[in-house]
Amino acid sequence: MTIRPPWKWQLANLILLGLATGLAAGLAINAFCTTPEALARLQWWLAQVIQPAGKLFIRLIFMIVLPLIFSAIVLGVVEMGDIRKLGRVGVKCVLWTLVLAGTSVVIGLVLVNVLAPGRHLPEATRAELIAQHGGAAAANIEQGTRASPPVAESILNLVPQNPLFEAVNAFTPNYTGGGLISVMVFSVFFGVALAMVPREKSAALTAAIQGTFEVCMLVIGFAMKLAPVGVACLGFSVTATLGASVLASLGAYVGVVLLGLALHQFGFYSLLLAFVARRSPARFFQSIREVMITSFSTSSSNATLPVSIRVAEQNLGLPRQISRFVLTVGASANQNGTALYEGVTVLFLAQVFGVDLSIGQQIIVALMCIMAGFGTAGVPGGSLPLVVGVLVTIGVPGEAIAIILGIDRLLDMCRTTLNVTGDLVCAVLVARGEGNRSPDGSVIDDESAGQAGPAMRLADKTEQEA
Repeated sequence: MTIRPPWKWQLANLILLGLATGLAAGLAINAFCTTPEALARLQWWLAQVIQPAGKLFIRLIFMIVLPLIFSAIVLGVVEMGDIRKLGRVGVKCVLWTLVLAGTSVVIGLVLVNVLAPGRHLPEATRAELIAQHGGAAAANIEQGTRASPPVAESILNLVPQNPLFEAVNAFTPNYTGGGLISVMVFSVFFGVALAMVPREKSAALTAAIQGTFEVCMLVIGFAMKLAPVGVACLGFSVTATLGASVLASLGAYVGVVLLGLALHQFGFYSLLLAFVARRSPARFFQSIREVMITSFSTSSSNATLPVSIRVAEQNLGLPRQISRFVLTVGASANQNGTALYEGVTVLFLAQVFGVDLSIGQQIIVALMCIMAGFGTAGVPGGSLPLVVGVLVTIGVPGEAIAIILGIDRLLDMCRTTLNVTGDLVCAVLVARGEGNRSPDGSVIDDESAGQAGPAMRLADKTEQEA
């Protein structure tokens, strides 16, 4: 057997190696640096060399968050098509997508509040972590908790008067306006309006936004190449100053995410299949076993799409027109597992940094996670920039993402499985009682399926390319 050198490993393995190396080195330094002189030298190296190297990776992520959110959400909405022409099938698809995403976020937030995985840190350790990273988290602790604006003002802040102003201030500490969620709302409205414009008039703008999205993904790719070194530096800085106490919270966080994903997949989905779709949950999961294995191994909804389409038609017996429309849209817009993961991650890191969020603020986080589900790229690591963006809006430093980044690959595989399963559940729910209808509600036969619409033609193309 040929052993590949570390520099030829897959990126996920390199990130895991970087995290393990950084944590181990940090724990060793933490154990041996006990004298005031040694601690002073350690602080100099952390402040002047190690932390700046780690923050460079985070800065590259920050740099692309806003254009990524705008382009991804707009394209996700446009892919659904003109809301006026979607008809009954399209409306059912949108409604079930919102129900599934909303429920997943609620499950995640309830688990984080009840189990409180981020509260396992000793108070002295948490205070040291806040002092080390500083920024908005320290300011929030000094103020006790960030003051929440009145409910009416919070609702008005969702709709921006000046989207550019909200974008500029999206990452401003303690900014009381809409910020990032206002940018998301603007993106949704822009996407809906763009979908309603005749295709011949909007094609150039849609292509430009698609090009922007592709550029954003390339920049993220550049940043991820620095991830092994960045994670090693940030992991070292955490354990060198805090010791092993942060690892217990990390294990609790992983447990909460996996529990939430399992409850949503085998609990809520099963209830919908049994009582709404009138199908056997056990038979359903047996039929889509190939899809779940493929999504788990690839961590990509887009890569799993051809398999999902084939399984939906052959194993589940869904109408070709409905399954292709719902699954193609769902590959980018129905990210239930990602929404749950983002909600748990944001609240967990807020707990770690001692940032207490009110019920109103948690509702805002939930809305941001639901809308982010429409704009998360269906590729490994596609949710990372959105998580970083949400963190900063609630006063948690973006560098905190390093605490969970090393084990993100495993969680990515699990949440992608939930995403793809949710697409198939949505297709089953939409297909019930619809017969062989196209998205606009008209009855068509298989011979005319090729003319059913752009979403289905895209599915055909994706299946052929695969």
